Amino acid sequence: MRQLKAKWLEMRTPQATKTAIMVIGGAEDKVHGREILRTFFSRAGANDAYITIIPSASREPSIIGERYVRIFKDMGVEKADILDIRERDHCDSSYIKESLEACSGVFLTGGDQLRLCGVLADTRAMDIIRQRVRGGQITLAGTSAGAAVMGHHMIAGGGSGESPNRSLVDMATGLSLIPEIIVDQHFHNRNRMVRLMSALASHPDRIGIGIDEDTCAMFEKDGWLHVMGKGSVTIVDPTEMTHTNESHVGASDPLNLHNLRLHILSHGDRFHLYQRTVLPSVYRIPS
Repeated sequence: MRQLKAKWLEMRTPQATKTAIMVIGGAEDKVHGREILRTFFSRAGANDAYITIIPSASREPSIIGERYVRIFKDMGVEKADILDIRERDHCDSSYIKESLEACSGVFLTGGDQLRLCGVLADTRAMDIIRQRVRGGQITLAGTSAGAAVMGHHMIAGGGSGESPNRSLVDMATGLSLIPEIIVDQHFHNRNRMVRLMSALASHPDRIGIGIDEDTCAMFEKDGWLHVMGKGSVTIVDPTEMTHTNESHVGASDPLNLHNLRLHILSHGDRFHLYQRTVLPSVYRIPS
């Protein structure tokens, strides 16, 4: 019996793929262990990596871009470029296209997710990124605003600390890199649980992913989400939701949401995006 259970656990254990999408809650460690950034560096090819940094979300793209270049150079990356895309027509430049077609990793920095979508959405540059991500040709990472844009529906702003209601969340269209999810970042650090639930009331066909600072939800190609970092990843799953009053109440009236499923995951835990199953980081097989 014990051998059968061990075999079952082995079969369920996700296998790491070469490339991944790393959705980072913001404020990732840039000084000490740099676990999340080192994982991106490794998945992008380690010393042989060619990393492109897109700091378009930032008000100071040159400064933030250079900071990440220094970090990855310190790790030993072969080549790191800043794609300082400030206007949509920049996406048509041959340099931008060639860099995105040749790189092994793309890193989207923090800032303003609306600004990032404004310059990238529906451009040739974004088409190249999406095609190469789906083909398993590059590792993609986004932190803070770069994480918020991952879904088709995007939280563009809002409040916190109240009962769930529609006025708490401003929605926009994201970049659809993982269209099934709605991401909220700096999650427990900024008390954003009710904001995410308010977003899901309007979009119950999606799954909510709340990511704390210095924490990453890494999506493997086989559908498994792998948690790493110091905080938690909160999964709010409305698949079995039986009722919400979202369409019948005013914007500031309290929402009800019946039968939500909630998972709080920490370092090493996994969640399958399509099967909606959780895999804890440690197995204990009874003797």
